[in-house]
Amino acid sequence: MKNPVLKLLSLTFCTSAFLASSQAGDAPLPSGPQSDGAFKKVILDADKDVEGNGKIIDSVKDPMELAVAGDGRVFYAQRDGTVKMYQPETKATIVIGKLEVEDYIKLHLEDGLLGVTLDPNFLKNNWIYLYYSPPETKTDKNGEKAGENILSRFTLKDNKLDMASEKVMLRVATQREQCCHSGGSLAFDSKGNLYLSTGDNTNPFASDGFSPSDERPGRSPWDAQKSAANANDLRGKVLRITPQPDGSVKIPKGNLFKPGTMGTRPEIFAMGCRNPFRISIDQKTGFLYWGDVGPDAQTFKEGRGPAGMDEFNQARSAGFFGWPYFLGENKAYWKHDFEKQTSGERFDVAKPVNNSPNNTGIKELPPAQPAFISYTYGPSAKFPALGSGGRTAMAGPVYYYDPKLKSEHKLPREFDHTLFLYEWSRNWILAVHLDEKDNIAKMEQFCPHMTFKRPMDMELGPDGCLYLIEYGTAWENNLDSQIVRIEYTGEPKEPLAQKKQD
Repeated sequence: MKNPVLKLLSLTFCTSAFLASSQAGDAPLPSGPQSDGAFKKVILDADKDVEGNGKIIDSVKDPMELAVAGDGRVFYAQRDGTVKMYQPETKATIVIGKLEVEDYIKLHLEDGLLGVTLDPNFLKNNWIYLYYSPPETKTDKNGEKAGENILSRFTLKDNKLDMASEKVMLRVATQREQCCHSGGSLAFDSKGNLYLSTGDNTNPFASDGFSPSDERPGRSPWDAQKSAANANDLRGKVLRITPQPDGSVKIPKGNLFKPGTMGTRPEIFAMGCRNPFRISIDQKTGFLYWGDVGPDAQTFKEGRGPAGMDEFNQARSAGFFGWPYFLGENKAYWKHDFEKQTSGERFDVAKPVNNSPNNTGIKELPPAQPAFISYTYGPSAKFPALGSGGRTAMAGPVYYYDPKLKSEHKLPREFDHTLFLYEWSRNWILAVHLDEKDNIAKMEQFCPHMTFKRPMDMELGPDGCLYLIEYGTAWENNLDSQIVRIEYTGEPKEPLAQKKQD
């Protein structure tokens, strides 16, 4: 299906999400099954009192990303700049801070407060990392509106963010002339390296759902070669840095380009990303996983390229992952002349070259890496568990069963060495069981009888439970957003869906 009009583009990963609207009026209770067999959903924060007395507890507005502390506190970021904390002792949520961010709804952009994560030593140092979009803009040399997204560290003091404690780690220059794709997910690995995903900051709506690589003068917002395929730009990437106690950063070994390499940025770990909206790091292997939200072409077209598809990617090491020259399992686009509306040669997977006038980096790029999993709108013969429909791929954590962990609700042994993926448009969570070489052994839907209203972010807690943001039914102004924990009860019950069938 085609994308909704621009005024609906307030959701960060918009381009291939499948729209389902909600009715205005009273906030609905969570609908559909909230349990499945031995698993149940515990609602931590919601738009409406789930006891049914009609009293609104709080407004969960555009929740974007969450992080779980070692003591069970849950922190989550809202796009409007609000940072909240759920306290397990009181079972209450409080506001711990508010950042000033751009008016993303008015501007039809996809920025705001996008990401949150906690320092590995959070219980000792109280450091919180946020990725956000200050409202300031300027006019660049091309006459376009420009801004920046900032990755900063803050200190939590007396349950409040100390705004004076801000330490800026990275500044990502962006164009604010056109939407889309901001990314913004944050995650640490076991070695103390911090990863940040960034979108290609490119308008996709003038490319017929194919590669947005318009090289005409004044059309850089429509050219993803300026960002995703530009080794001298931080957009369209997954970045990796090592934060230092004084607020500075170091570049870890193993990133894509060595520091000092002409025409490159040393922070880049993975490039060639369109909208890597949610990322996760396997804490044992160090492998990076992310979901990359893809373009909208309904079918393959000779002279242009493949049908649109989303990707789940696995990076065992740094690399170039293709966009905007290749998609999925390295299916190549043709180079397109947007002025003459003619096509040239197909891009070369083994030797991709970025000759765009908007490219400020090296021209010869590393060979493209194929997707770990890729899928179109229709059913997948290779991965039938994916189903069909809209596409908004997101990557969650890899779980390892720990028999020593004292938690009665931790995921059971059957999910040992399992990667959890989830889909905002298709409303499911997928359990991908990995083999000893971290390849796919099998995949299945997790809790298929449980209802998930647009899963937005997922993390593992210290208790071995999955913590989840359910964004809600609509694109904006949801009345059914909630923050939940999925617990294993060890007491299988007949799924509600099955009872209805009987």
